[in-house]
Amino acid sequence: MLKNFTNHIDNQLPFLKEGKLLIAISGGLDSVILTHLCHELKLDIALAHCNFNLRGQESDQDENFVLELAENLELDVFIESFSTLEFAKEHKLSTQMAARELRYNWFSELAESLHFDYILTAHHADDNLETFLIHLTRGTGLSGLTGIPEINENIVRPLLAFSREALETYAKDHNLKWREDSSNASDAYLRNKLRHHVIPVLKETNPNLLQNFKTTVDNLKDTTDIVEESLRAVAKRAIIDIDEHKMVLDILPFKKANNPKAYLYEMFKDYGFTAWSDIEDLLDAQSGKQVFSDTYRLVKDRTHLILTHRNDDIIQSDSEDALHIIESTKKIQTPAGTLFFDEADAVFGKRSNVIFVDRDALTFPLSLRKWQEGDVFHPLGMKGKKKLSKYFKDEKLSLVDKENVWLLISEDNIVWVMDRRADARFKVRKKTTDIIKITLETSGGTKAL
Repeated sequence: MLKNFTNHIDNQLPFLKEGKLLIAISGGLDSVILTHLCHELKLDIALAHCNFNLRGQESDQDENFVLELAENLELDVFIESFSTLEFAKEHKLSTQMAARELRYNWFSELAESLHFDYILTAHHADDNLETFLIHLTRGTGLSGLTGIPEINENIVRPLLAFSREALETYAKDHNLKWREDSSNASDAYLRNKLRHHVIPVLKETNPNLLQNFKTTVDNLKDTTDIVEESLRAVAKRAIIDIDEHKMVLDILPFKKANNPKAYLYEMFKDYGFTAWSDIEDLLDAQSGKQVFSDTYRLVKDRTHLILTHRNDDIIQSDSEDALHIIESTKKIQTPAGTLFFDEADAVFGKRSNVIFVDRDALTFPLSLRKWQEGDVFHPLGMKGKKKLSKYFKDEKLSLVDKENVWLLISEDNIVWVMDRRADARFKVRKKTTDIIKITLETSGGTKAL
């Protein structure tokens, strides 16, 4: 196996020979073999072991085993102890998911702080097959059937091409020791049920199962490339705007596609949505219709779909407390951005984020709040008053845009629909002697969605 592993590194992962590598080691067969193979190739490696404190003395014995292995091989080793059950309870995660999050977060911190180029994990071909079957039983799209990636950013899995049987043979031939995790014998987890009862039957039926599976995954990856190319073409036509707060998409490119639901799935699958029929129905739904995932929402707005982070505090904004601004305020941080209050000699320039007002028309303290149904203001440049709801409709504001509108208030009167329109009742007139310039600065953001 050493020869095959060497060839695999030379042909597929040559960059590992020049990198500083951190091996995630549990003490089990897979990670122990990976450590020995990398050591034989004289790669620049160190070990990182997580003690999740889930199996009492067993967990401590695993830690001691790793420490002894590192000493025998003269390798640096890093150990971290976690209160996994407490973390899982606090973050409402399963024990397995909590351990995974703790593990990878710590590995990333180590890699960043100690300048490791790559994190190596010991996933092998049987793990890949198990993951494929898990996704298949739970329901997934094409990407869920392409298996575990060999390279995922700085995480590399050099054993993915090798079977567990090959690892066991190498360990026995070289009299290597490893630790057995007692939880692996339990059928409490789906992965173990597949490992103990399903995969052995499949291998018995077809001795070439793993090789055929690899061929299938390679074919699916090729198909995925075609799908992604087609999706990029639709996305290029559909995405109108994207920033850290929202993504706005034109509905028409989806409706023109032969299978809109498939494109919608590929576009939004990473945002936690599961109600794909409901999302497809948004294409022909009335404006304001929404579909929610745990962390995001998708809103129909006329001829657009708008993706935003789910924020129940924003959705129920009527209940938010007003922010009060005293007369001596020069600068204040608000949910809408930073407000600056300056004296001015005259009105100059025309920008949506700046207004000039007559100080004598204001009654302090001013307040800041979200808009409410029934709000009325006197738009600067127009005669008379107008309901905010009508103003929003005329301005073609989406549901998301309206939810993010803040008002600057004097007593019960709107001074400014912030970053949009000032109120004429507070404008600077010929008789005005004291002018205040109010500026709203909002921070720019990266395209986080």
